Amino acid sequence: MNKLANDNIRKAVREQYKKAIVTEELNVEWPACSCCNVSGSDVKETSMELGYSNKDVADVPEGANLGLGCGNPRAIASLKAGETVLDLGSGGGFDCFLAVKEVGASGLVIGVDMTPEMISKARENAEKAGCPNVEFRLGEIEHLPVADSTVDVIISNCVINLSPEKTKVFIDSFRVLKPGGRLAVSDIVSTAELPEKLQNDLALFTGCMAGASLIKDLEQMLGDAGFEKIRIEPKDESREFIRKWVPGSNITDYVVSATIEAVKPKI
Repeated sequence: MNKLANDNIRKAVREQYKKAIVTEELNVEWPACSCCNVSGSDVKETSMELGYSNKDVADVPEGANLGLGCGNPRAIASLKAGETVLDLGSGGGFDCFLAVKEVGASGLVIGVDMTPEMISKARENAEKAGCPNVEFRLGEIEHLPVADSTVDVIISNCVINLSPEKTKVFIDSFRVLKPGGRLAVSDIVSTAELPEKLQNDLALFTGCMAGASLIKDLEQMLGDAGFEKIRIEPKDESREFIRKWVPGSNITDYVVSATIEAVKPKI
């Protein structure tokens, strides 16, 4: 995939998530074939289907939960008080606001998103919630606006699959993690090679599906970036909600949600 194609994909993804803010603020339906959401669905119900608890969806500022995602990365992150957490593709801040409750006043949560509208929304939510140790930064996940070796845990929910340059995402994630730091991600992976027609469908790409990588390729990318203790666990039950993203299609023959874990070696 060349640079021009990569830039076109990023532009399309940015526009898609700009629409997510508009639909939430205007209370209208999210477009069909949407990333990690169902047109007209209740966001709280959707999040609980993905693995969040009723308490989770009730404990965040209104507007933080946009019903986006394909799992619950915090369930595997084992966050501890005082840790610094980085959320790749933080959206309205849903996972960030949940994470800050676990790291406490001595911890820090940083959300990075490439969509200005998402950053503005998340900052408004942080102000409403009175969370001084949550901050949101505009940037691409391939080029993180975060200093070297400053993060304990990286979380992400159904975002890395949207990147046309996943190798760069893992290399930069490795850079910002402290030695011994860990990656805890929920994402869409490919269980079989997608037909070329699906790979070239931009709507499916912005919808979290066409850009999914094969598990073996993700393992290779993570290993090449320097990670160890790599574990990718597909969630077969996720096919039930993925079918709703593209009704009437056979997309679940090719993709599934998975948890992705890896560790940066200690010095």
